Parts: sequence; structure tokens; C-alpha cells
Amino acid sequence: MTTDVRHRITVVRYGTRTGHRHQMFLNDHLSSVPDAEIDMDYFFWVVDGPAGVFVVDTGFSRAGGAARGRELLADPKDLFAAAGADPASAPTVIVTHGHYDHVGNIDAFGSSTVVMAQAEFDFWTGPLAGRAHFAHSTDASDVAALRQAAASGRLRTFEGRLEVAPGLTLIEVGGHTPGQCIVLVETTEGAVLLTSDAAHYYEELEADRPFAVVADLPAMYEAFDLVNAMVADGTAAHVIAGHDPSVTHRYQRYATGEEVGVVLQIGEPATKEG
Repeated sequence: MTTDVRHRITVVRYGTRTGHRHQMFLNDHLSSVPDAEIDMDYFFWVVDGPAGVFVVDTGFSRAGGAARGRELLADPKDLFAAAGADPASAPTVIVTHGHYDHVGNIDAFGSSTVVMAQAEFDFWTGPLAGRAHFAHSTDASDVAALRQAAASGRLRTFEGRLEVAPGLTLIEVGGHTPGQCIVLVETTEGAVLLTSDAAHYYEELEADRPFAVVADLPAMYEAFDLVNAMVADGTAAHVIAGHDPSVTHRYQRYATGEEVGVVLQIGEPATKEG
């Protein structure tokens, strides 16, 4: 992606959990790494640039997190405005995929345009979404909110690749879910790739280790290859993994000093259009 448009990315940490490696990685017994406790953090992201503000995913809801034993450090609904994405201003919401921890507060953005892959919307509103392997990762209220966005004309879908705004591109990769996408953002610090759950942990990319929740394993591997290729050829200067607690340590120079709420800010946004 080549453009003079620049954005600021705000990374917001709102939740956490402690699990075990065998819960996180598919067939972890095939690995030489012993089973052990491993932490997982929960984030949403805000992209601010000339075309306006974009919220990338909306976190898990209070009820959705509690039902799964997740620790809510701060309610995302209390953090959106502080992160520069006041729902009252109807920022565009980018949904990387339909799991509970990525669309859990989408009802807060009742006037916003919602952008997601067509395959993702079709799957979660289709007949297979109720099967146990898939249903445990979603909440009916979140799917209803997506349906409502479609019914009210606020849903924008795409296939393959979509430049939502200059310097802000969605790329459908699948794997973790049928329409999982990643987000490539141009910033003053270089292009930043928000992997969302195409790579929960950096270990997935570095050790070729699939995550435990998978809809299409070959596509998941291909997503790893694509992300690594984008780094190798310079398309992406930085990679922000979707749930890795080490994000703030890897990008310490952009850290805000907070442990909860806004933890990183990368880049400076250009002047708004018009």
C-alpha cells in the first residue's frame, strides 16, 4: 500500500485471562513446549485519520465476558470516548470477525456504519453458526445487532480486499473464522498491520503454531504466511497481534504508561478532510 495518508492507531486494553497452552494452541501436544499457564489480553483498536475515526472491533460485553470467566478490567463502553471513538459521533465500526470478544458492544454504535467481510456476516447469520464448535464463541445478542445493522442499511460488506479509506485497507484471510480479516494502516511510523485473531499471539507467526479455535486450518496457515510475507517485503513495518500481552513491551516506545485503557498510540493523524 502506497499513500501519503497517515493515521494514528490507539490500542486499548480492557480485559485479560489466564489459561493454559493446551487451551490456546491446536494440538499443542505436537509442540516441544511444555504445557504451562499463559495470559491472554483483550483489546480493541481506534484508527484516526483524514477520513475520520474508525473503531476496529468493540470488545466483549460485560455479560459475554462474565459468561466465559474473562476478567473485565474496564468496560469498553466506558473507554470508547476516551480513546477518541465516541459512539455519539457515529464512527465507522470495522468488524474483523464475529466472535463475542470482537462484537460484544456493537449495540453502542447504533448509528454507525459497520464494515465486515460478506463471508463473515453470511456465516454467523447462517445455519452452521449454531453448531457447538462455533456457537461457544458468539452471543445471540451480538448477531442480532449485526442483523439490525444490515436491516437498517448500515452494514457494508466486502469480499477479498477493501480500501475503507485511503491508507486503511481490510484484507480477508479466513482461517480462525470464515471471513476473518486483518487491517493494514498507514501511519507516520510506517504501515501497521492489525492482525486481530489471524494471529492472537506472536508465537503463532514465529513458530507456525495454529490457535485452538479454527474454522479452516489451511486458511489459517496461509494467513500466517501472508502476514510474514508482508513483513518480509516491507508492506507492513509493524505487526500488532490480537491478544498477545507482549504487545506493549514490543512497542514500548509508543506506550502511554497505562496498564488499562489506552496502552499504545502509534503515529500522528493527518488533518481531517473538508
